[in-house]
Amino acid sequence: MKKIILHACCAPCASYPIKKLIEDNYEPVVFFYNPNIYPLEEYNIRKNELEKYCAKIKVEFFEENYEPEKFYKAIEGYENEPEKGLRCEKCFYLRLLKTASFAVKNNIDCFTTTLTVSPHKNSAQIFSIAKEIQQKTGVEFIEYNFKKQDGFKISRQIAKENNMYAQKYCGCKYSII
Repeated sequence: MKKIILHACCAPCASYPIKKLIEDNYEPVVFFYNPNIYPLEEYNIRKNELEKYCAKIKVEFFEENYEPEKFYKAIEGYENEPEKGLRCEKCFYLRLLKTASFAVKNNIDCFTTTLTVSPHKNSAQIFSIAKEIQQKTGVEFIEYNFKKQDGFKISRQIAKENNMYAQKYCGCKYSII
């Protein structure tokens, strides 16, 4: 099995992608870098839930430091952008670049993200950003549109079966409904 870094935002969204990657003969290494999540209490709930799930299914889990100031700097001037707009692009770039950098440091030559499991995210937008990061870092981005083939529905099913915490918003304070 080939190792792959899986950037993950939360346990429910990671559940199906982990399953799919294993089915496709990858060994996922879950990487939690989400400085956008607001507030800190929400960040900790999501991180702890994901870490607990990874331990349960025996998948490696790594967390990068919580750096909300980097998120706010990255999106400066784009705070009022709509969901799927430039604010989200800046956020995706920040998180995926850190993911690819983690892959480089750990000699893992590919990465992907759980972000594409959400029906609220534009997979083409995410793929474009990830390919740019691939060019910059030399780490191959493996393109998975995890929402396809009922991926989102399956992820919700796994979350329910495992009694996972499921948040009500994407993560940043601008996405709170």
